Amino acid sequence: MNTQRSIRIATLAAAMSSLALAGCVVAPAQSPYVRYEPIMVAPPPPQYEVVRVAPQPGYIWIGGYWGWNGRAHNWVPGRWEAPRAGYRWAPHRWEAHGKEWRERPGHWELQGR
Repeated sequence: MNTQRSIRIATLAAAMSSLALAGCVVAPAQSPYVRYEPIMVAPPPPQYEVVRVAPQPGYIWIGGYWGWNGRAHNWVPGRWEAPRAGYRWAPHRWEAHGKEWRERPGHWELQGR
């Protein structure tokens, strides 16, 4: 009986450890340009968004934008985000290159850049 209890405790400890580690993710730095295929369709004008009250003081509103799903533009709604010390938010934008368009995703960048 003592052995079974030890096995249960060890199994529970292993399960809790894996749950704790599941939230630890290191994301690689993103390239400022993620769309390399030519997009020949200009994005529509931005949609009007109702900006609600921030969930906490100091939060930053990240405005919505038109994304590209491989066939058409799709609206990605805005959201509130906690500020990051020493960084500022560079908004999502589309850049025209001749008749083609390139999508530049929004990202956090060091202040002063």
